[in-house]
Amino acid sequence: MRQARALWLFASIALLCAVAALSILVGSRSLTGSAIGAALFAFDPRNDSHLVIWNLRIPRLVIAVLAGAALGASGAVMQAITRNPLAEPGLLGVNAGAAAAVILGVALGGISSIQHYVWLAFLGAGLAGIAVFGLAAQGGRGPDPLRLILAGAALSIILASLTGIVLLNAPSSVLDAFRNWAAGSVDGRDLQVGAILAVSVTCGVLICATIASNLNAVALGDEVGRALGVDLRRTLMLACLAVMLLAGSATAAAGPIGFVGLMAPHLARSIAGPDQRWVLSFSAVLAALLLLVADIIGRVIVAPSEVAAGIVTALIGGPFFLFLVRRTRIGRS
Repeated sequence: MRQARALWLFASIALLCAVAALSILVGSRSLTGSAIGAALFAFDPRNDSHLVIWNLRIPRLVIAVLAGAALGASGAVMQAITRNPLAEPGLLGVNAGAAAAVILGVALGGISSIQHYVWLAFLGAGLAGIAVFGLAAQGGRGPDPLRLILAGAALSIILASLTGIVLLNAPSSVLDAFRNWAAGSVDGRDLQVGAILAVSVTCGVLICATIASNLNAVALGDEVGRALGVDLRRTLMLACLAVMLLAGSATAAAGPIGFVGLMAPHLARSIAGPDQRWVLSFSAVLAALLLLVADIIGRVIVAPSEVAAGIVTALIGGPFFLFLVRRTRIGRS
C-alpha cells in the first residue's frame, strides 16, 4: 500500500511538471520549445520571447504552483481539525480579512501596486485568523472545532459587509483596482511576490509536517485523540497557524481563490486513503495541478483575452461542491 501511494504521488508530481511546461508554452504569444530552452540556458535581454518567459510566464507558473499547494495543504488541515468534509481554508476568515485589508489600503491609502497588495492582504489574513482563533477559544483548552467554524463564518460576514460599504462609497477607480486582485489571478505578479509566497508556504508546510501524525488522531474525535496521548490544544493551535500562513499567503499573492482547498483533499483521500500524512502531500500537489490547469484554461477559452484562474476554479468547483453536498451525510443528534 505504501509503495502504491508513493507511485501515485510520483505520477502526480510528474503530471504537474508536464503541465508546468505547458503553462510556459501557452499564452497570447506562441512560443516554441527551442525558445524556452534558449531563454532558460542562454538568456538574451534583447530577445522579446526571453523577456516574456522570464517576466511573465515563469513568475505566473511559480505563483500558481505555490498558491495552489498552499490552498491544498491548508484545506486538508481544515477538514481534519473540523472533521467537516465541506470545510475549506476560507472558513478561518483569511479570505475576508485579506479582502478587507486590500480595499481599505486602496481606498484610504491610494495603494495600487500588487507588491503592496501582498503585504496588506497578508496582514489582513493574519489578523482575521488570530481573531477567529481567539473567538473560538474555550478557557485554557484552546479552540473548539465547531466554534472555529462559527466564529470564522461570523467574522467573514462582518468583514465582507465592511468591504462592501467601502466599495459602494469609493470612486470607480478604487473598484477597478480592487477587482483585478479580487478576481483571483496569478497574472501580473513578479518573482519578488513569488519569493514572499515561497517563504510563507515553506513555513506552513513545515508546521503541517510536525502535526501530520497528530491530525490522524484529531480526525477521529477529541476523546480518541486524548486517549492516544495527543495534545489537542497544541495541535489545533499549530494547525490554525499553518492555515493562516498557507491560505493567507496564497490569498495575498493570488487573491481569493475558492474551491481549490475544498476539492484537492477529497481527490487526495480518494487516492491515498485517510492517513493525513499522505493526504497533506497529495493535497498540495493536486491543488497546485488544479490551479495551474485553471490558469491555462483561462488563457485559452477567450483568447486573446483571459479569464482569471479564480473564476475558472469557481466554475469547476461549484458543481463539485454540489456533488459533495449530495453524497455527504450529516449526523443528527
